[in-house]
Parts: sequence; C-alpha cells; structure tokens
Amino acid sequence: MSTSAHPSSDVILADGTVTDRLVEANERYASRFTDPGMDAKPVLKVAVVACMDARLDLHAALGLELGDCHTIRNAGGVVTDDVIRSLTISQRALKTRSVVLIHHTGCGLESLTEDFRHELEMEVGQRPAWAVEAFRDVEQDVRQSMQRVRTSPFLLHTDDVRGFVFDVTTGLLREIDPS
Repeated sequence: MSTSAHPSSDVILADGTVTDRLVEANERYASRFTDPGMDAKPVLKVAVVACMDARLDLHAALGLELGDCHTIRNAGGVVTDDVIRSLTISQRALKTRSVVLIHHTGCGLESLTEDFRHELEMEVGQRPAWAVEAFRDVEQDVRQSMQRVRTSPFLLHTDDVRGFVFDVTTGLLREIDPS
C-alpha cells in the first residue's frame, strides 16, 4: 500500500527527478493560468501559521481560496523569530489582523530532542544557530506559540490569536484554550 497521495509517484520519478516533475507540472499550470488580478494583501486579513507536514492541506481543511490568507509553515508550526518576522510583515505591511496557529497530531517534533542539534554539530563540525523547538505536549506547545504571538512587541494585532490541533486521522480541528 502506498502512503503517497500520488500512488504512481515512483513511475513518474523513473523518468526524472522530483524537481523535473514539479517543473513539468508548473508548465501545465502556467499554460492555463490567468492573472487573478489580486494584490498581496489577504482578503480575509488572516495569517495561518502551521506545521510543514505534508498531510496538512490547509486550504482544503479551512475552506480557503487563493488570496484569502498568508500561510507561514515550518517544522512543528512553532512560533520562532522568523515566524514573528513574517507575521510582523504580514500585519504591518499587508494589513492582516488575525492569527491562526495550527499544530497537529503525530508531529515529528514530538520524537526529537535538542540532541538533534548536538548530533548535527558532531557530524558537520558546526552547531546550528537555531533551536529544534521539539515538544512532548502538542497542546502546551500551541499555548506557548499563542503566548509568543500575544507578547511580541512587533505585532500590532494580538487580540485575535487562536490555536488549534489538527487531527491527521479525522481532519478535524480542536481549539486549544490559551490558559
């Protein structure tokens, strides 16, 4: 049984690299593309911060269309300095007002520790400047991420910040109480 959404991906890769496949898909997309005439400001004035996990189809799960939101993704959906940077630009330059944080069940960061950084240092001779941001309790990590957004001095709008856990087996969101 294939775990990919594209069961024939092995056949496709036999003729080239994954990047070749993506470039070919883009050429097909561009041949039908029509400029939607949008500007960079999200219609719904919302920024969604979520994990990069390939099982999360955020637009489908949230009923979003092209141009509705800013989407910021990283490992774990953790609010890091770079996420604050992106949210600050989103709010101050592109007028978003709401922030939605989405972590998920079965996240890979639940099985890592900061030892990951030390192992990398031993392998490559340099310790990464970034933290792994691993966690054991997904709900507590959502609360921590909400707190980081709400207390950032760079963000203008911190009153509409909500956090959720997406269940990868049911597709449902569960809202997390910030307290």
